[in-house]
Amino acid sequence: QVQLVESGGGLVQAGGSLRLSCAASGRAFSTFTVGWFRQAPGKMRELVAAISSGGLINYADSVKGRFTISRDNPKNTVYLQMNTLKPEDTAVYYCACGFVPLRSSPQEYNYWGQGTQVTVSS
Repeated sequence: QVQLVESGGGLVQAGGSLRLSCAASGRAFSTFTVGWFRQAPGKMRELVAAISSGGLINYADSVKGRFTISRDNPKNTVYLQMNTLKPEDTAVYYCACGFVPLRSSPQEYNYWGQGTQVTVSS
């Protein structure tokens, strides 16, 4: 069993930055693929970025060049650095993990955090 806790969300002006953290319990966390997803009101949950156990990374086109995903396995933590934020980045951000390929859909992930709200004002 793995428990995930997100933190770092908040309110920021357009052009600003935030860093989200996903802290995990469980010894096998380093072996999982970890993804950051987001869901805006009335929209489907979408992949933002994912990182494999070996460090391979996949980004959504909408965040390439602005967001960076990284992991610190000794700390059981995955980060999402978000720069040059836009109002359209406003959503609840979730982290998830599982033994899944890098481009997996949300339904394929096994464990989820509770989410953290990111609001970008214009």
